[in-house]
Amino acid sequence: HVAKHPEIFSASEGGVVIENLDPQSLEQMRDMLLAMDPPRHTAYRRPVSPEFRARVIARMEPRIRTITREILDRAAAIGPDVEFVHDVCAHLPSQVIGELMGLPREDWPAIHAMAERNSGGQDPDIAEAADRGSSSVDMAMYGIGFAATRRAMPVQGDLTDLLLGTEFDGQLMTDIDFGRFFVQLVTAGNDTTRTMLSSGLLALLEHPGQLALLRRRPELTPLAVEEILRWANPLHYFRRTALVDTELGGEAIAAGDKVAMIYTSANRDEAVFDDPQAFDITRDPNPHLSFGIATHFCLGVHLARLEGRVFFEELLSRFAGIALTGEPRRQRSNLNNSLKTLPVRLG
Repeated sequence: HVAKHPEIFSASEGGVVIENLDPQSLEQMRDMLLAMDPPRHTAYRRPVSPEFRARVIARMEPRIRTITREILDRAAAIGPDVEFVHDVCAHLPSQVIGELMGLPREDWPAIHAMAERNSGGQDPDIAEAADRGSSSVDMAMYGIGFAATRRAMPVQGDLTDLLLGTEFDGQLMTDIDFGRFFVQLVTAGNDTTRTMLSSGLLALLEHPGQLALLRRRPELTPLAVEEILRWANPLHYFRRTALVDTELGGEAIAAGDKVAMIYTSANRDEAVFDDPQAFDITRDPNPHLSFGIATHFCLGVHLARLEGRVFFEELLSRFAGIALTGEPRRQRSNLNNSLKTLPVRLG
């Protein structure tokens, strides 16, 4: 109900995170797609949506499979013991986004590092205090410079060309607008997919019967990806601000009140899921809310599903034995449901 009624519950009014942001930070957030309300949200999302349709994304499967195999080759060369989050999972989404946007390969490591700091700002192991306010600025500045460079180059037909050549809200995207969009696309595409892959492997290792079933029946991989997303949703919540006095679940909500949509709870709703505390890769249907719903339904849903399917197909066919070698560590964050480390042995 909250997500379906932006005229009542606004993403833009107070931002989407649990903290009350200072005015400058709130204004910066409002320039991101995830914190826009219609009609502005519609105006910015509609031009890029065709590039993320299922049939368009499906064309990327051969390239994503090649990238995945290269990543696993490097992991095997490092191994057998690897830190799975950073040695393996982090590379796939950052490289796919790099290709999608035509980012120079030599810049990928630096872009990935900025995205890590930006999404891990609450964790002192990921972002030092001095870095927390600067990582998104660094990313935006890179995006602004990249946009200026690309305008002087021949058209390459990638997502960057689409963004720079399309009218948003009645005018062409400026370099500054591109920088803001770049921050959201790279951060969201990197962090949530990395979490899906690493948390997915952890869930399978903690449920060996399900892992054995998936090895026997790899055709279950698409369903397994959906169950991983339900079980280990990459984001805990997004927040909204009530614009008018209303009611929710029998409780009075006053204008200005904050309402959090807790996806972790929704994905274990006994009224929706049979045995919701069980990790079941055969669960079908699986109406989880890890991609959101309604206006802000995840733009990259088809890309994330493709990356997840290809990754687990390749991982389990490549390595006959995968085992934990230490205690996983979680990122300190009230927003991101992310692993910080996942030590495993690949055999």
